[in-house]
Amino acid sequence: MTRRDLLQQHQNKLNKRYKQLVEQAYNLRQTDHEASDVFAYKAIKILDKLNRLSYLARDVSQTAS
Repeated sequence: MTRRDLLQQHQNKLNKRYKQLVEQAYNLRQTDHEASDVFAYKAIKILDKLNRLSYLARDVSQTAS
C-alpha cells in the first residue's frame, strides 16, 4: 500500500468514529449532559486529527504530482 492509501484508510476509520461520537453526544444531549459533553469533546479531538491528516494527505498528493 502506498502512503496515500494508508492515510485515506486512517481517515476513513477516524471519520466513522467521529460520526459515532457525534451521534452519541446528540442522543444523550437531553438526558445526560455530562456524558454528552464527554462524547462531544472526544469528537472534537478526532476532528482535529482528521484535519491534520487531510493536511498531510494534501502534501502527499502535491509531491506525488
